[in-house]
Amino acid sequence: MGVTGLGLEGKAVIVTGAAQGIGRAFAMAFAAEGARVLAADIACCKDTCALVEAAGGTCVTTALDVTDAASCRAMAQAAQDAFGAVDVLVNNAAFFAALKRAPFMELDEDDWDKAMNVNTKGVWQVSRAVVPLMKAQGGSIINIASATVFSGSPHWMHYVASKGAVIAISRVMAKELGPDNMRVNVIAPGFTLTEASFGHIEDARNYGVGRAALCRNAEAEDITGGALYLASKLSGFMTGQTLVIDDGKQFI
Repeated sequence: MGVTGLGLEGKAVIVTGAAQGIGRAFAMAFAAEGARVLAADIACCKDTCALVEAAGGTCVTTALDVTDAASCRAMAQAAQDAFGAVDVLVNNAAFFAALKRAPFMELDEDDWDKAMNVNTKGVWQVSRAVVPLMKAQGGSIINIASATVFSGSPHWMHYVASKGAVIAISRVMAKELGPDNMRVNVIAPGFTLTEASFGHIEDARNYGVGRAALCRNAEAEDITGGALYLASKLSGFMTGQTLVIDDGKQFI
């Protein structure tokens, strides 16, 4: 455990949206570094925890509705009960696969509201519930946005707008939490092959590959190194920044 020497052994890490995809990969990666993980999602992440524990890691789980303040507080209490304090928060939960794509003139208003409530308000709700558990020792908050913020993605304005707001609020959080030695950064993944993308995009494995410098789409594990870096001592003077992990699509 902790073979990379990132200093994450024994750290307490919360990962939201950890039931599958990138969130599950985050949980697995932190556990492999010796961190203790709380995996949260709309339903308990028993399968994720089973995988973590089978690999020799430590994981607890709880249900979480990021749009509900009481649910966020209950999740924070579960983390306090399990770990006493929290060192790293990964705000990964998002509404994506069920969104209906359409020209912005025709977008469904309910979809717009759901994207904003989960993807943007959810980051705020979870963060304000967890920050009191980080203040004493400081820590790292990693908010997950999307590379579509920079490229623009036609027929997906609701999703792009919600993820652009994640970057904006992260900069505010970085300024407000810096005096307490809490860092706030953003990862903006490009298109990543997960259960959600395979269910949402036709021929997902080849989607947009023509614009990829590395000639392939990302797997969930390709995103985890950025999170480990932002949680570790290696990025100790980095805050308010956005790390784009998108195999070069932004400059092609």
